[in-house]
Amino acid sequence: MFSALDRRHTVAPPGFSRWLIPPAALAVHLCIGQAYATSVYKNSLIAHFDVSQTAIGIIFSIAIVMLGLSAAIGGTWVETNGPRKAMFVSACFWSTGFLVGALGIATEQLWLLYLGYGFLGGIGLGIGYISPVSTLIKWFPDRPGLATGLAIMGFGGGALIASPLSRQLLSFYDPGYDPSVASSIADGRALVLLFVTLGIGYFAIMMFGVFNVRVPPEGWRPHGFDPATVAAKPLVTTASVSAANAIKTRSFWLLWIVLFCNVTAGIGILEQASPMIQDFFRDGDTSAVGVSAAAGFVGVLSLFNMAGRFVWSSTSDVVGRRNIYLMYLGVGMVLYALLASVGDSATWLFVLLAGLILSFYGGGFATVPAYLRDLFGTYQVGAIHGRLLTAWSAAGVAGPLIVNGFLDAQGEPGSLTSSAYRPALFTMVAVLAVGFVANLLIRPVPERYHEEEAPPEPTAEARTEPATKEATT
Repeated sequence: MFSALDRRHTVAPPGFSRWLIPPAALAVHLCIGQAYATSVYKNSLIAHFDVSQTAIGIIFSIAIVMLGLSAAIGGTWVETNGPRKAMFVSACFWSTGFLVGALGIATEQLWLLYLGYGFLGGIGLGIGYISPVSTLIKWFPDRPGLATGLAIMGFGGGALIASPLSRQLLSFYDPGYDPSVASSIADGRALVLLFVTLGIGYFAIMMFGVFNVRVPPEGWRPHGFDPATVAAKPLVTTASVSAANAIKTRSFWLLWIVLFCNVTAGIGILEQASPMIQDFFRDGDTSAVGVSAAAGFVGVLSLFNMAGRFVWSSTSDVVGRRNIYLMYLGVGMVLYALLASVGDSATWLFVLLAGLILSFYGGGFATVPAYLRDLFGTYQVGAIHGRLLTAWSAAGVAGPLIVNGFLDAQGEPGSLTSSAYRPALFTMVAVLAVGFVANLLIRPVPERYHEEEAPPEPTAEARTEPATKEATT
């Protein structure tokens, strides 16, 4: 039965439409995007285990660290075994994480929640995040930014579905829980049933992606696509670079710095979004922005995050990957400076500035696989992507530390104003400046790192896609 997961059984038949691949990738990314909805049941977990916010917040940190580590360590395995087996393994780890977490809640053993939702779930996150990437790039060599943007958009938008879904499930399992009240607490039984429901439900949805994903036949290319037109663009290669050689290059580590800086800056706002907008418009002990409005602001940021992943990554196919990152980082510096200096003058201006910053944050995630493809080719781009995601893990620690460190020095939560955020925001301007310079220094990978054997030439039958017009557009 498990042989059906082997790479050789996932080769697409003649006439297969490549547009069926993004929905398969979305099925995985929408499910693992649940990680961004952890805050929905954070207060309930705090009350259930009678612990601090930090003790529960560690769960999310463990998951993000494991995401980067599993993607880096398992990247080569993903490339070797193909997307179907990798997505299946991701589904098993992700779902098992929820079930082990449910056991921890039921028995009031916090370490089981760390092990399940944090450690095991984080492995599922990492493998699931990278598993469709190289496949999408191979199916869309003419539009890699659009293809990866379609899938990774699902990770950013997963919370838009998961947040209201989790609230409604909690209210169904616990009639005393009010999903419209931010301070409402669900009981332990409801949390257990929520985790079991999500674990089983997400496994079923991810199986849709598992059994619908395909890899293109050897030598396949889209109808009318000429690789020479892509190779003619700056920083784009038709050569192949292995994951082992990629990490020896200066370009890889410069791009690591670029991603780290972009994520550090964006996650600083994302992690503090709700209290931040309330503090920016605080007058004394009261804020002009209520709790419900702040929750709505978080939802708006999720929309910007999701839209940026598709819009900006698609735009990179036209303007180039280096140029789009110059926008993320350069314009981002201006936006952060404006947020620090005039962000408290009007709520609409604050929302607009923060939204654009989060769109660049999401766009950076979606564009980086195509940037890697440009620099290193498609040979082991998934494995290289996995190694690069360690920048995300590092930024997931650095971003909140920077912001929280400055805020802790300014005063107590609930009493801060916009001035308390200015040192952190101007620090983010400096962080983005480092990324801006690193992006300018990226150069084509030297030939000594290229694989000696060139990729096989396509056969006469496989030079163009033997499919209908629908499949080739």
